Amino acid sequence: MRLTRREFAGVASCAICAATGLVATGAAAQGTAPAATSGLKRKILSQMDGPMPGYVTIVAEVEIEPGVMVARHTHPGIESGYVVEGGIDLPIQGQPTRALKPGDGFQVPAETPHAGGRNGDKMTKITSTYVVEKGKPFASPA
Repeated sequence: MRLTRREFAGVASCAICAATGLVATGAAAQGTAPAATSGLKRKILSQMDGPMPGYVTIVAEVEIEPGVMVARHTHPGIESGYVVEGGIDLPIQGQPTRALKPGDGFQVPAETPHAGGRNGDKMTKITSTYVVEKGKPFASPA
């Protein structure tokens, strides 16, 4: 199945969200790192205001230890991600679950519930970009 650039971007953002484990934290979309989630490491690579007033764009690197599950959650904006290594099952509400592997990208629409399934016996690394509303919790349980 071939994806358009727009579809690819959407799929990538969702993976980022799932991989980051930024679920149910109180961190606002101001670039503040959310509380630590066991088995997940995330590093903010860059952050800037925009692309329009009231939004912030965050690029993050996420590492997920083998077998870690990311709970169902939403973000107040779009998540676009790219699997660098490892793999993860990505269920997004209204879409079939995708088994993502290195080289796969994903996107998760704003406020759309999604999660991250078991990623096998290898560390998973994802790079994600979030374009989210400022001042809102970065992730909320769904």
